[in-house]
Amino acid sequence: MSINKKHIIESLKDVCDANGHRLFENKDSIKNIHIDDSVVSLDLFIDNPSLQFKNKLKNLIKEEIYKKYPSILININFSRSEMKSSSHSATSEIKNIIAISSGKGGVGKSTISSNLAVSLQKQGYSVGLIDADIYGPSIPMMFDAENEKPKLADKSNDSLMVPVISYGVKIMSIGFFSDPSNAIVWRGPMATKALKQIIEQTAWGALDYLLIDLPPGTSDIHLSLVQTISLTGALVVTTPQPVSLIDARKAIKMFTMKQINVPIIGLVENMSYYLVNDEKYYPFGRDGGKSLSESEDIPLLLELPLNQSIREAGDIGRPAALQNSPLADKIDAFSKKVVDRIHTRNESLPSTKKVDITHNRGCN
Repeated sequence: MSINKKHIIESLKDVCDANGHRLFENKDSIKNIHIDDSVVSLDLFIDNPSLQFKNKLKNLIKEEIYKKYPSILININFSRSEMKSSSHSATSEIKNIIAISSGKGGVGKSTISSNLAVSLQKQGYSVGLIDADIYGPSIPMMFDAENEKPKLADKSNDSLMVPVISYGVKIMSIGFFSDPSNAIVWRGPMATKALKQIIEQTAWGALDYLLIDLPPGTSDIHLSLVQTISLTGALVVTTPQPVSLIDARKAIKMFTMKQINVPIIGLVENMSYYLVNDEKYYPFGRDGGKSLSESEDIPLLLELPLNQSIREAGDIGRPAALQNSPLADKIDAFSKKVVDRIHTRNESLPSTKKVDITHNRGCN
């Protein structure tokens, strides 16, 4: 059987390490393929330059290619990867990065984040989720992953970690590295450094959506985030009562500041009402999210009821979006609206620029 460049690239995609992770999903690491009769020569750009790693990798490649093309000879030239000791390397294959924010704590950002992630994954999208609430991480519990620990992408190179996968979603959280019974008592610079490491030192691979579950407020974490990566947009979560709406409006103003300029994809009103015999009751007030939507000209994408099963689903680590229920259908309809809003945003607006903080000092 004759062999061409496409055959070589497809064979290399099937090369996996001991943990089953594909090593050459990114075509940019494969260069200068040359085929002369039964001899194939190519250049591979790798991050780990050690001789032991090169020899191991060479054997894996030959083993995979010889399965399909046993009569060819392979010459491999290794070079140190030009990809990317920069801050973009870990997120370069992510299409959309969505921050999920609020001004007030306790409104259900993590509930919305976890259920949106699962619902998007159910639709066939590749999804990642960062738990950026450094002081109160809850995503490991909500994904039944409290006892999981991220592994190194390459044991001989500690620059990248492999995210934990639960229900098909790639997740990373400071909660994987801390004792859940202990408080995380860090100053702002330590917290922002931890967030940057989670973003930049995780092997996310190709993702359609990376969701970022932010802490409440408008803090160092938020500023560090918009300095580190280019956000596609933000979702703002609120509850109906005025004290939550005030803080949600502050979150909107933060993202839409001229210096930050992150588009707001939509609003979510959590704990909107509860149902008794098909009749709605409004313990936290009525139409708060609707009034905020109208005043800020931002669509209200979801009114999620106060429902015991949502709380129970989060506590046992199986998000409500996984249920076969009207509630899960409501969440799925919301996630489809998010997809539509992201598509519209990408069609009509340029990519968001990272925030560049400069310090201007006057003359002495």
